[in-house]
Amino acid sequence: MSSRDAAVADPSGELAASTAPDDVANNKLAADYRDRWMRAEADMANVRTRARRDVEDARLYAVQKFATDVVDGVENLRRGLDSLPPQVPGEPPIVADLRDGFSGIERNFLALLKRNGIEREEPLGVPFDANRHQAVSEQESTAAPTGTIVHALSAGWTLNGRLLRPAMVVVAKAPLPPNGTADDARS
Repeated sequence: MSSRDAAVADPSGELAASTAPDDVANNKLAADYRDRWMRAEADMANVRTRARRDVEDARLYAVQKFATDVVDGVENLRRGLDSLPPQVPGEPPIVADLRDGFSGIERNFLALLKRNGIEREEPLGVPFDANRHQAVSEQESTAAPTGTIVHALSAGWTLNGRLLRPAMVVVAKAPLPPNGTADDARS
């Protein structure tokens, strides 16, 4: 009988006592390895999620600079249409045809932009939102509540729901009371 067999057969339990600390150490080591593995798996899942989100953002917003330039062209077309004289009876047919033609071009251009995720937001009459509008000035108004947009110098534009360009707006403010100060109007 070898000394090892004798140690196992020893009824005093010395071998069992000597292996118990090894089992505890092995269990701690196994738990540590399992914890590290779980954390590494969680990190990898986070990396995959982040990479998917980055790829999707790149796909959706890669044309942001180009879209901003195109929006400037659409705004200029709108300004040109607004600068045309109003339609009057007896005007030359060529002027009416030009007006209709440019309006059709604008409609088609806006539809093309919308199909590609670029949309115009008309802010007139809505409450001012600093995240979507840029206030150029304030205008006293009794017709509109304070903080409402009363005039838009240019529309706001979004690309797939993300703000591309804020609307340039004039915001209503309470009129000053006669012989009063600005502090009187606020209270």
